[in-house]
Amino acid sequence: MGRRNMDALSEEERRLFPLKTVASVVSLFDSILRRTTEPDLALLSIIVGCIENTLTCNQQILSGTKSTVLTASVEEPSEKLLAIPPVRREDDFPEIEWPTVEALYVKFRAVIKSSVDLTQYGCPEFATREVVKKVSDVIWNTLTRSYYKDRAHLQSLYSYLTGNKLDCFGVALAVVAGCQVLGFEDVHLALSEDHAWVTFGVDGKETAEVTWHGKGNEDKRGQPVDAGIQARSWLYVSGNPVVCSRFTEVASLVSSVNPSITATTDSLEVASLQQSLLWVLYDAGHLARYPMALGNLADLEELSPTPGRCHCGQLFSQAIEVARRCYGNNHVYPYTYQGGYFYRNRMYKEALESWANAADAIRSYNYSREDEEIYKEFLEIANELIPFVMKVEGSGHSARSILKDSECFAHLLRFYDGICQWEEGSCTPVLHIGWAKPLVNTISKFDSQVRRHVVISCSEVTEEDTLAMKPPAKEPEKEELRIDKHVGGKTAEQKARLGSTVLAALTDLCGRTVLSPAFFLGPDMKTGSYTQAIHSLNISGTAASVDSPVKMMNKPKLYLRSHKMAGLKDLLLSEKLNTHAISLQLTAQSQVQLGGRKLRGEEAKDAKQEGRDANLSRPKRTRKE
Repeated sequence: MGRRNMDALSEEERRLFPLKTVASVVSLFDSILRRTTEPDLALLSIIVGCIENTLTCNQQILSGTKSTVLTASVEEPSEKLLAIPPVRREDDFPEIEWPTVEALYVKFRAVIKSSVDLTQYGCPEFATREVVKKVSDVIWNTLTRSYYKDRAHLQSLYSYLTGNKLDCFGVALAVVAGCQVLGFEDVHLALSEDHAWVTFGVDGKETAEVTWHGKGNEDKRGQPVDAGIQARSWLYVSGNPVVCSRFTEVASLVSSVNPSITATTDSLEVASLQQSLLWVLYDAGHLARYPMALGNLADLEELSPTPGRCHCGQLFSQAIEVARRCYGNNHVYPYTYQGGYFYRNRMYKEALESWANAADAIRSYNYSREDEEIYKEFLEIANELIPFVMKVEGSGHSARSILKDSECFAHLLRFYDGICQWEEGSCTPVLHIGWAKPLVNTISKFDSQVRRHVVISCSEVTEEDTLAMKPPAKEPEKEELRIDKHVGGKTAEQKARLGSTVLAALTDLCGRTVLSPAFFLGPDMKTGSYTQAIHSLNISGTAASVDSPVKMMNKPKLYLRSHKMAGLKDLLLSEKLNTHAISLQLTAQSQVQLGGRKLRGEEAKDAKQEGRDANLSRPKRTRKE
């Protein structure tokens, strides 16, 4: 077991104090990252947390702390405007003295070393589950007895050492920093998109819960995370978390910085510091496997682009590429980050595609109550963002844009198909009437000819195969037969399908339904007739009518995997939408794993009379809005 050197900083690094500019903090971090392969997490977390809390704490701001702020709205209440202090100089904040930082650093080391006696564990070379659990107990037992789920600025050791408060991520970081104080270099953070645990052991294959999530299930601490992975919960990303090195852990504590002063006001200095530190880590290659940090950096670049750096759009794309290459496309937030960027920049077709890709990522999971954050993310997209897009595109000169684009309609269906498959096999329903109404309203914005332009095929899976269907099978290479000028040698079934396609195309282009299906589908038709018909239609678009409500393009093909959306196929493609039937189908009880409550008394008698198993509970009612 490697023992730590008490000198956390070199003499050159100490001379950078007092820290009072973003540049001085960046120089300190850059020096530490270059000097050692084992940066001190406790020290860096204290420094960053001290700056963040100094610039974002309302009490200190009101007492005269100098800070530039970014205000999201000019219509702020008067009390918020009073919190904006005078600005002396850009990127200048109250001095952070070394004695202050050192005192907190020494205090943290003393808490850990005085509470954990390694001789009781045989002075192991590598951390054991008992040691990790003991460090977790030390942090846990010194916190205030409240859980802080959505409180800002509680993720650093500065918050722990000055107020005994930490959020979920902060507890996990403190445990890893505590193990580092004890000399264990094998204990590292494992980060999902809304949770954190640790890996440890000789090969780093052991896992342990060390923090809480949601309402604080403290009894999980010390347990491996295998149960969450086997339950296919998004919280554990199917066993594909970002397993950190020390440098990635530094990136995580920087990425967790929160510049917000109020709900609508951010500290410019904190945002600038976070952005600059992330670029330092990016240049050193420490964000190469960290999609969430890349997304945070892209968001910061969108607000305040750094001269000479790549465009924020490239960073969003890079985060998605990393999620696909390194984590099996099991991370959802890279897509929602990108979708939000497209949405803010009125690139609505691209936003719909990103949201559909996010739904493709979530479809391989089973929904549970612990997935509250990603549920709220999808709910906002479905019930607020997409309806706003439809409202904007359905008015004025934009009325002939994405609403006439069948690819956009396909993206919309793929988005809801992913949500429905997320629900399948889960213990808790996802969709309720609050989801159905916006979907029906959105679909109704698309003309029937636009909807019919999408070639839809459906899964043939039976109900018994629902659970086995996850993760989803790959799409077949050929889902539908495309129209071809060379149609010789086709089977009768292919000719019938081709004839129906020609008929639909004629109806769409001519606006009439007087053509006889028998003319195209008759058994005595020769192959050349099909060819002549297709040539005369000019389906490729070279002679298409300019008045057609469908943008001329190749027909988008969509493969629906969820049972609900497959059941909606005919309704979605019909000329007149049956909105009531769509709502009923979408909110119908899903194929969820029902509980094991036994029926007793009269319920058991009724079950036997109806031929049901008395040991099974009745289906859970669909959750209402």
